[in-house]
Amino acid sequence: MLLDVRDLKVSFDTPDGVVEAVRGLDLQLAAGEAVGIVGESGSGKSQSVLALMGLLADNARVTGSARLETPTGPVELIGAKRRVLERIRGARIAMIFQDPMTTLNPHLRIATQMTEVLKRHRGLKGRAATHAAIEMLEAVRIPDASRRIRYYPHQFSGGMRQRVMIAMSLACEPDILVADEPTTALDVTVQADILDLMAELRTRTNTALLLITHDLGVVAGQTERVLVMRNGEVVERGAIDTLFADPQHEYTRRLLAAVPRLETPRDVASGQ
Repeated sequence: MLLDVRDLKVSFDTPDGVVEAVRGLDLQLAAGEAVGIVGESGSGKSQSVLALMGLLADNARVTGSARLETPTGPVELIGAKRRVLERIRGARIAMIFQDPMTTLNPHLRIATQMTEVLKRHRGLKGRAATHAAIEMLEAVRIPDASRRIRYYPHQFSGGMRQRVMIAMSLACEPDILVADEPTTALDVTVQADILDLMAELRTRTNTALLLITHDLGVVAGQTERVLVMRNGEVVERGAIDTLFADPQHEYTRRLLAAVPRLETPRDVASGQ
């Protein structure tokens, strides 16, 4: 098993007391597998993966176990020292965030940001790092990559910025790609293209996927298994086909009912 998470709990100390964000998450992920975590805002899905990567705020308390298999043996992520997590982030586990405009540094050219990752985790330098970065931009279908790598983030559209983030995330061929609402900030016309691109590149590199979203429609075509979270707990889990065909929990049924369907008649005049 590539990643084995047991009884993960996350809480935050606040002026009003302790807030429990995640209440005992169990999750297993095999190499090359795609698993979705679905739930509304505040369900704990994003806090779960941020805890695995050691990216939570200082007032967070994290308990449980998360063992990651690496070429040198298993590594316990919970409670790991910063230098251990820094070696894992980007190289073994990479993350795509919801809004690339707030993730990419607006003051640095794309070339600088991409080559930094390659220098740190793959040991590439100079022209070799730049050449590898251009190849990744071409892989995510950015036209004229050798010229546009010198652009700043604001010179790209939202969809192109997300393609840059995918290129950066997969540049070091990580074992796991965490995609946290990767298409929510994008126009609906480019969402499908981004999801298809992620699937194509994952298949090429055998990268496992943790897809975090509020939309069951997104996970339907991208994952094999899904966990449904509510109020910090997993209320249902199973194979994606089984869950869609026969949801057991009322919350899952409500999420499925919220997915728009083309065959549903609409009264445009009344807004129904």
